[in-house]
Amino acid sequence: MSASGPPEAVREPWEPPPPGSELSGIPAGIPSGIPEPRLGLAEAPGEAPAGTASGPPHRWGFGAYLLAEAVFLGTSVLLVLPYVGNHNGNPPPAMLLLSLTVPTMLAAGVALLATRLRGNGPRIDLGLRFDRADVTKGLAFGCGGLVLTIPAAALWSRVVGPEQANSAVAELFEGQRFGVPLAIGVFLVVWLVAPICEEIVYRGLLWGAVERHAAHRRWWAFGLTTLCFALAHFEFTRTPLLLVIAVPIGLARLYTGRLGASIIAHQLNNLLPAVSLLLALLGVLR
Repeated sequence: MSASGPPEAVREPWEPPPPGSELSGIPAGIPSGIPEPRLGLAEAPGEAPAGTASGPPHRWGFGAYLLAEAVFLGTSVLLVLPYVGNHNGNPPPAMLLLSLTVPTMLAAGVALLATRLRGNGPRIDLGLRFDRADVTKGLAFGCGGLVLTIPAAALWSRVVGPEQANSAVAELFEGQRFGVPLAIGVFLVVWLVAPICEEIVYRGLLWGAVERHAAHRRWWAFGLTTLCFALAHFEFTRTPLLLVIAVPIGLARLYTGRLGASIIAHQLNNLLPAVSLLLALLGVLR
């Protein structure tokens, strides 16, 4: 038996030869010059998320946003139309909850569908994802926003009067008493569901439409979505206050490039009004 070294590992036909072998043509210890892929690239503040580079530019624009708004308005009218001029009292609690939930969810559904049919999907086109940084920055912008909006709301209430400073949601449920399940449902919609849907429509769909067409896109997107968000509530006596509320939420979107942070900031902004509404519906507050 002749002395020999250990047998070479069997190489499958599809496997490249190891560096330094006679077949590779690359001496051992010399780099091949082929860079390894980098995962999890860091994103600079205000830049689009790294995932957006993996897909072609989206093909939806202002038409998709206008369609989402039309669905919202049309559904809202259809839900309340049977009760216009009805002298038998207010709509039942379940219908009030539906009128608060269905239109905004359908509008967000149109926005998500537009990104599927005319783009790369909401995760890439809208940055609709959450990670620890999104939560942290969303809480930071949300807390900073509360520092501005709580005094601004108190000041605006003194300027226009408490009744004029109330939100449309507060007026919708004024004087109502709900059972615990429905009251909790309203609380969850105002606190969690509505901010998600509104962010998808305004700082998602509309933001993307502006970035597609405008120069200096990020700042134009921030300004236009902030204005449209304030006006689209149709609470014109509260429009200046809504602009103040919208600024930190929009900044969360601007400086992260994703919806996750703006959704968290928006939900934090809605928490106190949602708690107040819950207590009012349960008869704890009058």
